Amino acid sequence: MSNPAAAYTKIGRDMGVEMANPHQLVLMLYDGALLALGLAVSHLDNNDKQAMSEEIVRASNIISQGLRDSLDTKVGGELAGRLSSLYDYMNIRLQFANIKADKAIIEEVSSLLRELKDAWVEIAKDPAVVSAGKEMKG
Repeated sequence: MSNPAAAYTKIGRDMGVEMANPHQLVLMLYDGALLALGLAVSHLDNNDKQAMSEEIVRASNIISQGLRDSLDTKVGGELAGRLSSLYDYMNIRLQFANIKADKAIIEEVSSLLRELKDAWVEIAKDPAVVSAGKEMKG
């Protein structure tokens, strides 16, 4: 085992995903995208455009393959459609940020993600949501 700390972290993360309800999984996706964008800004500040690009791609994948693909338009209706369009917008903006190495665009998308995450946190405070999440999980 080359890095016990990394293995321990991975096991903890994997267990967190397995134990999470659908609502918590969405929050984890938001956290992952925000972390990647924060790292992208840090890499840009250090003039490491390759690492910046990798983090932007990581965030973009989380948005498109995690957040957008998890939308249920049958249940979510118009709101799910609007979120899908917003996620598409974010990915387009991230493409421009990647091409132009534009910190302001990365921060714009981060701000949008933070607002959505904050809304999910508020929703989680509703006991009905917590109860429904437990029922869906098990």
